[in-house]
Amino acid sequence: MKCISWNVNGIRACITKGFEDRFRELDADIFCLQETKCQQGQVELELPGYHQYWNYANRRGYSGTAVFTKKEPISVKNGIGIEEHDKEGRVITLEFKEFYFVTVYTPNSQSELRRLEYRMEWERDFLAYLLKLQESKPVICCGDLNVAHEEIDLKNPKTNRKNAGFTDEERACFTKVLESGFIDTFRYFYPDKEGIYSWWSYRFKAREKNAGWRIDYFITSPSLKEKLQGAAIHTEIMGSDHCPIELDIDLK
Repeated sequence: MKCISWNVNGIRACITKGFEDRFRELDADIFCLQETKCQQGQVELELPGYHQYWNYANRRGYSGTAVFTKKEPISVKNGIGIEEHDKEGRVITLEFKEFYFVTVYTPNSQSELRRLEYRMEWERDFLAYLLKLQESKPVICCGDLNVAHEEIDLKNPKTNRKNAGFTDEERACFTKVLESGFIDTFRYFYPDKEGIYSWWSYRFKAREKNAGWRIDYFITSPSLKEKLQGAAIHTEIMGSDHCPIELDIDLK
């Protein structure tokens, strides 16, 4: 099974940059979007063979997620069941017979870390949500987690030490996710690989210089470890300030 996750930084803009061609080329079984920045009825995507599920933020032009899947799920849930967290369209959970599939767009701590305290609440509650799901079935979770975990995961760790996405607090939260047993699938296959990122600022020709961050992830329950087949970060694909990431897993 091939899974793709992509923060499109506005699906309407991404469509004008060839999204539908990239979608067809990648030919995923499950394809997830984050930061769709649209409301219901603003986008009509013709994706034959896929079931579409969208979660919109209350605030217009902000956040939002979507999942397109070839196989119809047993059930679909938007949010994590906590009102404070569920206003921004950040989570969609699909239940299949063998597993849960979750896509997430983690809140950014923002400049001057003005949302860091809320981010810490989110991290605690979202991990609890994943662990609760895992009590029933294995979990595959993907999305923009808005954190570079280790220094290897961004180009300039020293100068970004206290910036959003690379604070000690955010990194510690991701460490806790891994200590809970979840597998960072890219690092499972490429533990020491450097210079592979999934996000680049639009400023300072960052992508041209490959001054990026790896902040997009597929994580899985430990029970799926033997089923993992491959991981990729499609740095060659344009259309957003993020690029798509991939997980290949055998769930037969």
